Amino acid sequence: MQDRCLPAADVEPGGTTREALGAALDALLEPARFQDYGPNGLQVEGRRPIRRLLSGVTASLALIEAAIEAGADAILVHHGLFWRGQRGTVTGWMKARLQRLLVHDINLYAYHLPLDAHAELGNNAQLGQRLGFAPLSDEGWGRFGDQQLGFLGGCDVQDAAALAARVEAVLGRRATWLPGDGRPIRRVAWCSGGAQGYFEAAIAAGADAFLTGEISEPQAHLARECGVAFLACGHHATERYGAPAVGAHVAAQLGIEHRFIDIDNPA
Repeated sequence: MQDRCLPAADVEPGGTTREALGAALDALLEPARFQDYGPNGLQVEGRRPIRRLLSGVTASLALIEAAIEAGADAILVHHGLFWRGQRGTVTGWMKARLQRLLVHDINLYAYHLPLDAHAELGNNAQLGQRLGFAPLSDEGWGRFGDQQLGFLGGCDVQDAAALAARVEAVLGRRATWLPGDGRPIRRVAWCSGGAQGYFEAAIAAGADAFLTGEISEPQAHLARECGVAFLACGHHATERYGAPAVGAHVAAQLGIEHRFIDIDNPA
């Protein structure tokens, strides 16, 4: 459906529209399937014509400035600006981010759980591919946990130390890990970001090891008592693959430019 405030002539040949980009993202990621912590889809409306899409992990001021420098018309992120429980005021850091987006007329699209869950292009699927985990069947990865966000795959490493070494080599950062009982790792579970609360579900699913971004106090005890290895590999580090995969996919589909910018984050 066309924006009634702007004629179709405002869309340059070879580009797309704000509405078409949002529709393509929604069709791919199916946000209506998820109960999430904030709004998925278009969070800040910018110009209607879209020729350049920039993707990143978080809608930080640094990423917004990079998008301005790159001449982007739209930004796609995993972590948007608006979350359940916020005060709802536009002050401080929120004002600074929104002001830059609005002044430069840039669209901001954010997809949280849908970007974790996509079976091929999502954070978890992309992470599993990079770490060399094998699908459990011809139908692909196994799934577990709330809203089926956790992934299960096959692995063949000697122990948690070997798995940690692989993770560190691929992600380029140190992992915090607990060895469990030292068993070989044949079945691995993972869920990107702050999914340490999925550890018990991973144990129940028969995993020999569980990977996520963060660790909290209870997981150390569970790893020791249940014998399942736990690896905390970095929230940002485990969630930096879905946005560029989805961005590249929809950009090719719509015939627009795409670029991913990784704003480093030690968390």
